[in-house]
This record gives sequence, structure tokens and C-alpha cells, in this order.
Amino acid sequence: MSSNGPSTAPGRQTRPRLPLRAAAVALALAGALAATAPTAQATDHGRNSSSRCGGRGVDSGALIRYESDTLIKAPLRTIWKLQTDVEGWPAWQPPVTSMERLDHGPLRKGSRFRWTTPAPATPTTPETTLEITSTVQRMRNQECILWKGPAIGEGLRIDEGVHLWTFREVKGGVRVHTEETWTGDQVEADVPTATEALGQGLEAWLRDLKATAEARSGGRPH
Repeated sequence: MSSNGPSTAPGRQTRPRLPLRAAAVALALAGALAATAPTAQATDHGRNSSSRCGGRGVDSGALIRYESDTLIKAPLRTIWKLQTDVEGWPAWQPPVTSMERLDHGPLRKGSRFRWTTPAPATPTTPETTLEITSTVQRMRNQECILWKGPAIGEGLRIDEGVHLWTFREVKGGVRVHTEETWTGDQVEADVPTATEALGQGLEAWLRDLKATAEARSGGRPH
């Protein structure tokens, strides 16, 4: 997600609170809004998670948080390239409808990218597109990456999402762990529903990453 300068999330203000039941699916920032996923479960231990990247983690004060992990039977270099080649996300995450790097060169701390994902019409909200501006806060090669920033659409808004990924080689493959937090008046109006939407998005992202990495490597972890 994003950080300082032009991509800094504006200060939190009181805004009309949209019905989260109608809007939650459109808020799944993991780029998997249209995917079918198991019911997400909030993780109480997320508040005390020790996961960090360069000494930083997700927002410890956020009311909306979710974390999960999966074992991917593919080389770490394959998984890392998929995740950090953000311009290639639309090729393996269909709900990512556009992606634009806002700087040049390899992805690194301070890199910024802007991407979009559709939000379908509901009985109470119009069809819209969420625009997400992300800035890399921390990054360690083939180990972890942390980004943050806002998601804005017509009638829908998340003031700030903070998203952490960690990668660890284990027997049989790579353990990929992800955590994300959301803040903002609209999503905080219904924390359980927003948490479920966030969880569905993260679980779908993990499934897509796993399927793509394993297909490219033939299911060989090394």
C-alpha cells in the first residue's frame, strides 16, 4: 500500500458509513474480489504477531486484521519473482485489472505502484473501481516485503492498508506468511464483516500464488 508524499493516506475524517455487508467484497485489497474462498477467521494472535520486515510490521492498533500462511512447493526464487514483479500481477491474478509502476528499476524500499480492481454493483453501492496506491516500506531480498497505502473508489474507501509478506525455506518448499491490517471509518463501522472480506482476499491471493509458482516449477521445491 502507500506511504509519504503524494501517496500518503489523508487524515481520517468522519464520512458516511456505507453498509459493510454490501461493500465488504469490494474492499478485498488482496486482488481477489471475485474469487471463492472459505469463510475467513479473524486471528486474535495477530495483535501480538512477531512477524516483521526490517523491524516493521502491520498496524498494531488496527481493529481489522488477518493473517495466514501456506506451503508452496516451488523454489524461493520463483515465488519471490512472482510476488515482487508487480507489473506481472495481472497475468496470474485476474482481478488485478491494471498495474502501473510509479518509478523505475527493481522493486525496492520507496518504490510505488498503482493498481486497480473492480468492485461490483450492490443494492446500495454503484459498480466502481478501487484504485490502490502502494509504497514499499521495507524489503529484504527473498525474505520479506511490507507495503502500505489507501484504496479509493466512488463511494468506497479504506484510509490505509498495511500488508506484510514473509518467505522462509522449509522442508518440502517455502512457507509463505501474509498479514494485513485496515483502518478507516467505513470499514471500522463493521469490523467482523470487513475482517471476513480481508481474509477472503488474502486466502485467494495465497492460493493464486501457490498455484502459479507450483505450475511454473512443476511442483519441485528446489
